[in-house]
Amino acid sequence: MSLDRRRLLASGVSLAGLALTGCDRMEQNPNVVRPLSVAEDLNRGVQRLLGPRVLAREFSRADITPDFRANGTIDPPDADYKALVATNFAGWTLTVDGLVQRPLALTLDEIRALPARTQITRHDCVEGWSCIGEWAGARMGPLMAMAGLEPEARYIVLHCADTLGGARYYETLDRVDVDHPQTILAYDMNGAPLTVAHGAPLRLRAERYLGYKQAKYVMRLEAVASFAHIGGGHGGYWEDQGYDRYAGI
Repeated sequence: MSLDRRRLLASGVSLAGLALTGCDRMEQNPNVVRPLSVAEDLNRGVQRLLGPRVLAREFSRADITPDFRANGTIDPPDADYKALVATNFAGWTLTVDGLVQRPLALTLDEIRALPARTQITRHDCVEGWSCIGEWAGARMGPLMAMAGLEPEARYIVLHCADTLGGARYYETLDRVDVDHPQTILAYDMNGAPLTVAHGAPLRLRAERYLGYKQAKYVMRLEAVASFAHIGGGHGGYWEDQGYDRYAGI
């Protein structure tokens, strides 16, 4: 059993005519924001009831979309990020800090050596489009376990290199979602390293969530007890614009 947010969109939300590209101007249309919140509590409840380790559907390589559409930002203007791109991310590290016992600074090679998972899944955007791709990356649960989460750490904040509307992009996950087997920090897509358009060098894939939760250009993981002091205090860039924090499908 699953409650599919795509069916909600198809039956109750008309996205035709939005004329948007890449899920980066959705807050301009309140008709998108309001219907998404209708099934928020129900979707969350069903997913938790079914179990924290129930998997999103996975596909075969024959199902992969030939030209996977890039969502959101496709070329961050941040000068530091552009400098990293120019060196093929040679000096890039992922910072892991906050309420952890062992703060980390991991190179891409070190992340590639961590417990990993490869999965072929569907990316569903609230604009109404979907694409299927193969993702390989480090499982987020074991990575955070390596850092040693403090008992009061309830959420992981993903701080990103891109900005929208002058605000730094960020997203948050509950610990139960961090530990889900399909929650990975992806470094490869369709058998090759991520491109800039698709979030290089590292992006989130949390496969039971809609596309706007799949943070790209991840630079830092911060364990926190509350996200009230971060951004607009709602748990993510789009959440600060009025979107649901829980975007399960």
